[in-house]
Amino acid sequence: MEGEPTLRLRIFNLNCWAIRYLSKRRQQRVRLIGDTLRQEGFDLVLLQEVWSEQDYSELKVKLAGCYPFSHYFRSGVIGSGLCVFSRFPILDTLLYQYSLNGYPYMLQHGDWFCGKSVGLPGSRAGVRASLLSLSPQLHAEYCRDKDAYLPHRLVQAWELAQFIRHTSKAADVVLLGGDLNMHPEDVGIRLLRGWTGLQDAFAEAMHFEGCKNGCTLVPDNCFTDKSELLPFPLGIRIDYILYKAISSFTVKCEELKTTTGRAPGMDIPFSDHEAVMATLHIQRQGQPAGATLGTADPALADVVTEARTEVGAGLRAARQQRYSSGRMAVLALLLLLLQAAAALATLAGLGAEQPFPKLSFCLLAFLALGVLVLATGLHLFHTMEVKMLHGTEDQMWMVLRALQERP
Repeated sequence: MEGEPTLRLRIFNLNCWAIRYLSKRRQQRVRLIGDTLRQEGFDLVLLQEVWSEQDYSELKVKLAGCYPFSHYFRSGVIGSGLCVFSRFPILDTLLYQYSLNGYPYMLQHGDWFCGKSVGLPGSRAGVRASLLSLSPQLHAEYCRDKDAYLPHRLVQAWELAQFIRHTSKAADVVLLGGDLNMHPEDVGIRLLRGWTGLQDAFAEAMHFEGCKNGCTLVPDNCFTDKSELLPFPLGIRIDYILYKAISSFTVKCEELKTTTGRAPGMDIPFSDHEAVMATLHIQRQGQPAGATLGTADPALADVVTEARTEVGAGLRAARQQRYSSGRMAVLALLLLLLQAAAALATLAGLGAEQPFPKLSFCLLAFLALGVLVLATGLHLFHTMEVKMLHGTEDQMWMVLRALQERP
């Protein structure tokens, strides 16, 4: 940043809820998002749930004049939905897909098919400040009282933290903007922030303007599912802008804003989520500070312990599901073997006095074969789930032991 002591960086983050054929007024809202971004002139735009590449292409054409650099991250069956638009050159990109991402048989949720990921564009702001920007999205909660996906989301939060730690060493500033699907007090967000040292722009902002408590899912939004917010009359905050300065730089959040329902001059909001907009000041210090990610936190060991307990509970549940699906596969295989024995006996003429029920036999055989294939697939899936949960539990145990032994 030669010639300018402070870089003023404006960031826009939004979960666009742009699911083709399902999201209400999707095309109109995508055009509205593009018009707003072109008028406002942010430095960095991080978008999630842009599921249609056609929507991304239209945004890219519309925003080419003010955001000459962009990238769309592809993963899963229907895509990650992550894309970034930048005023600064994007030097390289990387996509990391979480090892656990829900269940393929939960078709109504669909997280497994999109391949939830974290997208990383590396860029350079000014002359000397290299930015490591991340746009993650974690598995949705769906039901807070009976959160079956909590172990998966904790694994994702842990992998995201590890990903940040191992990719940020060459950066001056780390920026994260995304839909983390976690409340600020949840163990996953505390684990992510504690293990990486990322700061919450909402908590650090000198000036805030927007929804109360920085909420990004609010009852006033006409697209929000009001039933999910019954326990939270003011709404919930699950979309974040987090940041961390490395080496000889400091970062301060001057201002944080959220949208508040309807877009200016329109009868609809941008999305079912509110957008988060932050203004950061990045400044070089006189001498390198030597700061690194993962600064010791007195409460970090407790957070890791709590997360490891939840992952352990998920591991036990996954083992039970693996056992149940394996048992079902064995029973289906035995049934097929019994049918094969009966068919061979008929061919050998051992039951010639009675007519052979071909139709019933074929129907039962197809049913048993279908159950065998399905149960085998579930057994393999839950076997991989057990391995991933067990591996994460071991990693957390190693970190916990290191934290406890640290002076």
